[in-house]
Amino acid sequence: MIVSQWDLLSHHIMQKRKKKQFLFCWNGFTKTLKRMSGFPGLSFLGPKSKNAVVAGGLTAFVFGVYFYTMKAVGGTDELQMAIDKFEDQKHVETDPKGSGNDVERFVPLSPSSDLGTYHLSPGTEAEMEIMPRENENALSAPSPMELGPGPYGKQRTSSLEAPIMLLTGHPSAVYTMKFNPSGTLIASGSHDREIFLWRVHGDCKNFMVLKGHKNAILDLHWTSDGSMIVSASPDKTVRAWDVETGKQVKKMAEHSSFVNSCCPTRRGLPLIISGSDDGTAKLWDLRQRGAIQTFPDKYQITAVSFSDAADKIFTGGVDNDVKVWDLRKGEATMTLEGHQDTITGMSLSPDGSYLLTNGMDNKLCVWDMRPYAPQNRCVKVFEGHQHNFEKNLLKCSWSPDGTKVTAGSADRMVHIWDTTTRRILYKLPGHKGSVNECVFHPTEPIIGSCSSDKDIYLGEI
Repeated sequence: MIVSQWDLLSHHIMQKRKKKQFLFCWNGFTKTLKRMSGFPGLSFLGPKSKNAVVAGGLTAFVFGVYFYTMKAVGGTDELQMAIDKFEDQKHVETDPKGSGNDVERFVPLSPSSDLGTYHLSPGTEAEMEIMPRENENALSAPSPMELGPGPYGKQRTSSLEAPIMLLTGHPSAVYTMKFNPSGTLIASGSHDREIFLWRVHGDCKNFMVLKGHKNAILDLHWTSDGSMIVSASPDKTVRAWDVETGKQVKKMAEHSSFVNSCCPTRRGLPLIISGSDDGTAKLWDLRQRGAIQTFPDKYQITAVSFSDAADKIFTGGVDNDVKVWDLRKGEATMTLEGHQDTITGMSLSPDGSYLLTNGMDNKLCVWDMRPYAPQNRCVKVFEGHQHNFEKNLLKCSWSPDGTKVTAGSADRMVHIWDTTTRRILYKLPGHKGSVNECVFHPTEPIIGSCSSDKDIYLGEI
């Protein structure tokens, strides 16, 4: 919205005008024209003479308006004071690139200003464009200390460089992303067969690329100590990567079809579980060669997870059921029914008591996995997100305190639910494609999302 000097002065004049004086001036002018038109002598004048008479009348009217305007404002001195006051409200700073050009920014007037208060009309949005400084990329933005209170006086809640950060660089759809345990790094896996590592703070630079997979990366996780990343791919392999060096440290290649999901243990032994389209879940030990245990199922497995104590594994697949497998017995000890379509993602709650599952039936279910829980273990169902014809394996996750959950959605929105009331707290736009995964930052109120539009967003909530 551009506010000129004339707009402000007009507003100032209109606030102080005396309506009767302007009406008197206009009425006097119209009466004069009527009298002139009825004057007998004017009928004998030529066209040019009549034009001269009318022009004289208009001139008289203009001088009348000027006279009453000056009287309403208080004279030319007060008018000049109003102009000077407007100039004092403008903040002029030098072009940051040192080009010598001045960049002028309009500073809103305070409510006590004599020039009046200005508001955006309903439905109008204020926009701020952050331009990159010299030697910085387009993702750069002022630090929270520089920003201070955000628009409308709202305080910043995170240490992100800006309230919303856009991470671009993947040339294809991004299927998965995770924060490392300390919350300083992000790993993202894409259809481009590469894993990108990003910094969370500063300008969110992509500082490393892990290459080795022969197909898309469908799922990835950080190990509990943050030293390694485990990834799953349709190239039939599960791979482990050293974050410090960026090198592949282990390749697990015993599946006979696409590997859809993987998950490391939270504590204890360095174990990995993987689920595949070959209908098996395999248990791997990063210290040993080959799978140490195989759990056969009748249908493709699309999502896997460990229990908190790592003595059980959970699997979900195209049969719509969640199965609980005992590692000591090597068999399924429980089957949880509730979804009406393929399970695409699952996540264990921070306290290890509940399992969250996302399904193509557009339902997000919470299962009570505590011992001796009631027979009907589906305790909550969240709705509002969508799956579509793409049939992507949309993931789901918990907030660190367990009070919120989020899930990928094909409607291009980031959905966040309150676990107590089951209502949608946030429905965040921005992506231009299916949102494949959303994750919470481990220590700050930040949500990350990745999409088929090739972009990754970080936003404070």
